[in-house]
Amino acid sequence: MKEAIYIIDGARSPFLKARNAPGPFAASDIATATGRALLTRQRFAPEDLDEVILGCASPSADEVNIGRVVALRMGCGLDVPGWTVMRNCASGMQAIDSGINNILAGRSKLVLAGGVDALSRAPLLFSDAMVRWLSAWYATRTAGQKFAAIRKFKLGYLAPVVGIMKGLTDPIVGQLMGQTAENIAFKFGITRRQMDEFAARSHQRALAARNAGHFAQELVPLIDAKGNVYAEDDGVRADSTADALAKLKPFFDKKYGQVTAANSSQITDGATWLVLASEAAVKEHGLTPIGRIVDSEWAGLAPDQMGLGPVHAATPILQRHCLGLNDLDAWEINEAFAAQVLACIAAWKDDSYCREQLGLPGALGALDESMLNVDGGAVAMGHPVGASGARIVLHLLNTLRRTGGKRGIASICIGGGQGGAMLVEAL
Repeated sequence: MKEAIYIIDGARSPFLKARNAPGPFAASDIATATGRALLTRQRFAPEDLDEVILGCASPSADEVNIGRVVALRMGCGLDVPGWTVMRNCASGMQAIDSGINNILAGRSKLVLAGGVDALSRAPLLFSDAMVRWLSAWYATRTAGQKFAAIRKFKLGYLAPVVGIMKGLTDPIVGQLMGQTAENIAFKFGITRRQMDEFAARSHQRALAARNAGHFAQELVPLIDAKGNVYAEDDGVRADSTADALAKLKPFFDKKYGQVTAANSSQITDGATWLVLASEAAVKEHGLTPIGRIVDSEWAGLAPDQMGLGPVHAATPILQRHCLGLNDLDAWEINEAFAAQVLACIAAWKDDSYCREQLGLPGALGALDESMLNVDGGAVAMGHPVGASGARIVLHLLNTLRRTGGKRGIASICIGGGQGGAMLVEAL
């Protein structure tokens, strides 16, 4: 960065697993409650923010610019702009990067950036055939015309289109995200046992982190209209073992596949926010930074290999700063799929992949997995698409501060064939 970009504070909601029905909170409810709690403990007023930037992959139809809606509901005032960004799984990370760029450009000094999604509320849609029939029905005038339209109606028209399945299908290659995970698992020979062991470890680490209080400083409880309190990520399971997970059937490729619902990230509702500040804002408001963002990178690759995005985004950062994989103190790689994270580790160890795809002289090496996702990840906690990119940045910083570490990288794969990464330094 041309100048220091400081992280002042951050918070996230509990990540609530979708359970085949709309969850208790709309996306704006989650983002508002989490943001209000975060802003309440700051030395500046909400009106002092220069802008609010919110990543969201699936805003509801009545909150398309959800960033502005939430900014107003949090009490930031009419004069603080609020806007929404979307980069699929990295929308929350994109919000942070957009705030960074506006600070570097001199347009902002103090920014609230983050991400949200309430995927349990992803819509069920009418098919095109049903929409065409309805259009013809509304155009009828006489009883005869209505009778003729009714005769053309077919019960199959009522079959809903599941919005989240459409959203998780790549339109270029026509594959669900889980199918792309199968692709790279095959490419690097990732076995079902490896996937299930990784998934079980994610739950075990998340549970241990919860019991040790590692999430306490970042979690903001939610309270619904009936007074029910949601204080923890509710998808974490104490009974997840590799042997138990081995009983599940493949979900995306039912005949030959190995990726299951249990070794994939959970469909989830949640929000994350970070307060970003320039040097001038730190001095003006008497703020105490907890970290800074040193570098960021975005990369593109084949959509059917999208899970390898973290490799393509993080490697240039390592090269720019003359770092090896294990010269850092902590890593966060979003767990879209167990197979996907394992394939990233395998890619860095693969001589031909590093030469042909990354332009390196040879394999980068073996990532020490003891420093990777030390408190579990999205397989256990869930993946509210818009929020996850911001969550891994926030938790990486908290991990560094808790363990006395200095530097770490947060990286994420992105539907459509992209990757994002940020180098974070604890202060």
